[in-house]
Amino acid sequence: MSEYNQEEMDTIEEVNRKGPYIGLITVFPPEEKEFFATQAFKHHPTHPFVDLAGRRFRVVKINGKKVIYVRCGVGMVNGAAATQQMVDFFDVKGVVHFGIAGNVNNSMSIGDVTIPQLFAHTALWDWLNPNATLDPSYVAHLDFKSYNVPKSWDGSNLLGRLGYNSEQFFSDSGTPNIAQPLLWAQVNKLSNGLPVIVIRGRSDIAGRQSGTNDIQIFGSLAARNAAEVVVQFIKKL
Repeated sequence: MSEYNQEEMDTIEEVNRKGPYIGLITVFPPEEKEFFATQAFKHHPTHPFVDLAGRRFRVVKINGKKVIYVRCGVGMVNGAAATQQMVDFFDVKGVVHFGIAGNVNNSMSIGDVTIPQLFAHTALWDWLNPNATLDPSYVAHLDFKSYNVPKSWDGSNLLGRLGYNSEQFFSDSGTPNIAQPLLWAQVNKLSNGLPVIVIRGRSDIAGRQSGTNDIQIFGSLAARNAAEVVVQFIKKL
């Protein structure tokens, strides 16, 4: 367990006196960029942020509502660690997790924003077109066409393939270190009893397109729409 200095703890204690806060979490820089572009938030006048174990927790107000915001980084481990760190150190009453996602529902269009009733993260996947080249970093891949039921006449499947990556583990010491790629890690099951809502902008069609993945074209649009919905959602709380 890493040690935090007294100045950090004093700052967190002072911030928490003004709580409780809404916890706001996004994943990677393009999502954060569009969130910042809304200019919907005002930083705490004396403690605009707290740096903990390599993550920057921003103390802001959005439409008058008190918010702790952090960018967690890609992957289940980063998402879980950042969320747990937030609720361990800050007086948080609920969590909003937002960003972009692929879409396999034909009733939705790229740029639409969804709030799923149920959600799960079953692996760290990369969607690939049927004829895409496998990255040498993939530890395994799944060809959907091999599992068609019934078997298709030409063996094709528009879902393409999945490439499996290992998770990246980092020390929580706050000092530079080397990533440790792992395929499996034992963790404790935790339940914090906090309400959570997930808001996602649809950025691509999960491998069903031809050519370059649409996320390269429409990712910023999806991130912008998701950020704007988050701002309005917080306003209603």
